[in-house]
Amino acid sequence: MLGGISIWQLLIVLGIIILIFGTKKLRNVGSDLGGAVKGFKKAVSEEEEKKNESSADPQAQVRHEDDTTGTNSTGTNTYDVEAERKPESSDERK
Repeated sequence: MLGGISIWQLLIVLGIIILIFGTKKLRNVGSDLGGAVKGFKKAVSEEEEKKNESSADPQAQVRHEDDTTGTNSTGTNTYDVEAERKPESSDERK
């Protein structure tokens, strides 16, 4: 017994549910639930594969930049820029 519920009481409840919803709707709910679980497992396994691929070759993701020449790995020039905020005047606040 499960907490005072006998097998006969469970069968009666199951019979009432089948009478209310019908077997077709219960089959649809079951297949929808199964599809959702399958999709979840697929997404989890894809994430694990991506994680394993990225941890297998960490050097493939590193991009080398040469600071001495001022060019990056693509051969274009790079510039260091520093921005400063202009002081607000009383005319700009209006």
